Amino acid sequence: MGPVKFRIDRGVAKLGCATLAMLAAKPALAQTNISTEQLVATTPLAVAMGALLCGGVATYMALRQHRKAELLRVKTQRQLAEMSAALDEKGAILHGMREVTLIWRGDEGRADSIGPIQATIPTCQRIDDILDFKSWLDAKAAIEVSFKLDELQAQGREFEYRAPGLGDRDYRISGRVVAGKPLIRISPREAEVDEPYVLAETRNNVPTIETYAALIDKFNHPAWVRNFQGQLVKVNEAYLKMALGGAGLDPEQPIPELFDEETLARHRRLDPLDGGPLSVTEEHDDFGVLDVTMFKLADGTAGYAVQGLASNEDKNDPKASFLTAAINELRTPVAVFDGAGQLTHFNKAFGEFWEMDVAWLETQPSEKAILDRLRTQGKLPMEPDYKKWRAQHLEAYGLKKTRETMWHLPSGQVLNVIASPAPHERGVIYVYHNVTEQLALESRYNALIHVQDETLNALSEAVAVFGTDGRLKLHNAQLSRIWKLPMNKLNKQTHIADIAAISAETLPEDGDRIWSELKVDILDLDAERHDKKGRIVRSDNRLIDYAIVRLPDSQTLVTFVDVTEGASFEKVLKERNEALETADKLKDAFVQNISYEFRSPLTNIIGFADLLASEAAGPLNDKQKDYTNFIRASSSSLGLLIDNILDLTTIDAGIAELQTDVLDVHALVEKARKGVLAALQVGSNEVPINLEISIDDNLPTFVADGTRIVQVLYNLLSNAVRYSDPGAQVRLDVFERGGRILFVVEDEGVGIPDDIIASVFDRFEGKAVEGRQRGAGLGLSIVKTFVHMHGGTVAIERLQPRGTKVTVNLPAEQVAKGAAE
Repeated sequence: MGPVKFRIDRGVAKLGCATLAMLAAKPALAQTNISTEQLVATTPLAVAMGALLCGGVATYMALRQHRKAELLRVKTQRQLAEMSAALDEKGAILHGMREVTLIWRGDEGRADSIGPIQATIPTCQRIDDILDFKSWLDAKAAIEVSFKLDELQAQGREFEYRAPGLGDRDYRISGRVVAGKPLIRISPREAEVDEPYVLAETRNNVPTIETYAALIDKFNHPAWVRNFQGQLVKVNEAYLKMALGGAGLDPEQPIPELFDEETLARHRRLDPLDGGPLSVTEEHDDFGVLDVTMFKLADGTAGYAVQGLASNEDKNDPKASFLTAAINELRTPVAVFDGAGQLTHFNKAFGEFWEMDVAWLETQPSEKAILDRLRTQGKLPMEPDYKKWRAQHLEAYGLKKTRETMWHLPSGQVLNVIASPAPHERGVIYVYHNVTEQLALESRYNALIHVQDETLNALSEAVAVFGTDGRLKLHNAQLSRIWKLPMNKLNKQTHIADIAAISAETLPEDGDRIWSELKVDILDLDAERHDKKGRIVRSDNRLIDYAIVRLPDSQTLVTFVDVTEGASFEKVLKERNEALETADKLKDAFVQNISYEFRSPLTNIIGFADLLASEAAGPLNDKQKDYTNFIRASSSSLGLLIDNILDLTTIDAGIAELQTDVLDVHALVEKARKGVLAALQVGSNEVPINLEISIDDNLPTFVADGTRIVQVLYNLLSNAVRYSDPGAQVRLDVFERGGRILFVVEDEGVGIPDDIIASVFDRFEGKAVEGRQRGAGLGLSIVKTFVHMHGGTVAIERLQPRGTKVTVNLPAEQVAKGAAE
């Protein structure tokens, strides 16, 4: 009893006691003649008696209220005990069942569990063990459940999933949102019953506003959804087109009604209470006759209107009208059979696909008759035992769950025949989904994927493609080989951080560091990012070249090539090349130095030989003169050889240049002739060479390096003389052709063999021919080099029956070119 109430009751008690005392004293006062003084004198006694009586009443009432409170306390304790016992009993029942429920109640992300964990999942003891799906589910199933759980928590998307577990265990996992809290239920699959779990609002196959609102968008007829208050909450495009005449609906504008208030009131009175559809015909002022079908939803009502149908009971059968209108919106063939196997509904696509007479289908033939007719027409799958196949197909009647069967038709088409139980009639709803193109696309896709995999695996480079989330989307076998990664740990869900962790085990010294650095570049989401390449030197002395390429879809391609062997060969070749270059420089320096060293004593020899030939030191007899001439000829040849070596050294050094000037061709030829004759200091018994020279009179102005041209002519003439017999003819013709000057040297010597002619312009390729002494092999090489420096060409050919012809073709006006060219 509260304090306020107690005070009120106590006041009432006092007032009642005083009233009772006065009433009790009234008869006595009336019978006696008591004066006022006497009455006043007895007043304290009356007050005392009243107070005593009031206290007694108050004590009685207090005791009564205390007893009530005690009885209430005992009753409450008994109820609490009963509730606790019931709760313990339910908890015991839940813990005795092989099912675990995880509930996320707060925002901290922690889950609570209901039910025995280890009895349901033997490998798990705690909630964290359950959430580590990979520890008790198949790898693929663990990923799928993880994704579904994320969608449940983030979007409230419910799911039912049968997940294969480890150790030949399967589990049934369902996700729901109850009272705004996400939860998942886990139970062993063998503990399931035949009837699958469904939500409470769908146990009687009654759709909700949410499910039907998604459906009406596919209707071509005006359709709507109302809540329990009769307010429109969803309409489709056909409704808005009819109600607004094609105008758009303003977001702030309420959805307009298609019917007036009187019609809507009549519809509400006709609204069925058992959930079954009903159909009425309305005469609309603007749209004429509308056949309106309405039915109950779990949390509201829905309906649609078909324009132009006649108002009669046959065509407005509620169930027929609703189902026929719904399936006719589908392009996929659909047929509905009742429990007796008779065709009750079908859409236009069904008749068109099977090419069957619609009038015959409207007679409601049995499914057996339809199958037999299709088999006669050769449209069903070619089965060896047709009766057995038909009997198995007709087992669809009485199904408790959907069944899917593939039909491979003789026409080459493939149908996925989906048989679903029809509610309340033990009938069947068939959906014939043509998956021919889908299977063909899937086959081509699989073939392309196979070719792609084979191509990638055939590459010597390692290839990896990472998504924006850092997970491995594509790779080949070389990635495992180069980085020593186990193939069973690489899949489309492997994160680059996982690869770094694995590399830390296979390459403990620097594997984690290398992949951590690569991770920064691979996961760089900067819009200005660029491709990158480089070389990695691993601790095991392997050299890996890598390239990071940004793909158009924001993914990243990474390639790796093991260049250890190639780099080693490259290093060896580089070292050898450097050694050869060093040796070549030493050779050039040696040749140049030795040539200058030969020049000094040779000059002395030539000088003293000329002194002897002049007989200044005294007269010489004929034999002494011959010896002196031989000394002079040999010295000239040796001097020419030294000059050639010095010229080649200058050319190889890249410092040779042409000193061009306007030249007199006659003077050039004469210098070359005198040089040849000076070198041919022959004895008195030998016949000199018959040298004939022919120069055209109309030669153009010739601009070239005179010294080099004389060397070219001298080498050609001396080479022709060397391989000619004494007294043989050597001819030099000079003429102009096409603005160019040609020098042609012909001899009557033994000629150059075919196996030698291709290499006569190479250095040090001088060869002996028919007993003739071989030269040093520098003359023709010098000729080719100087001719090319002038921008000309040189050609050699063998004459028949004997002789050789050499043609030098030079431009009349020369632009100086470097030796390197």
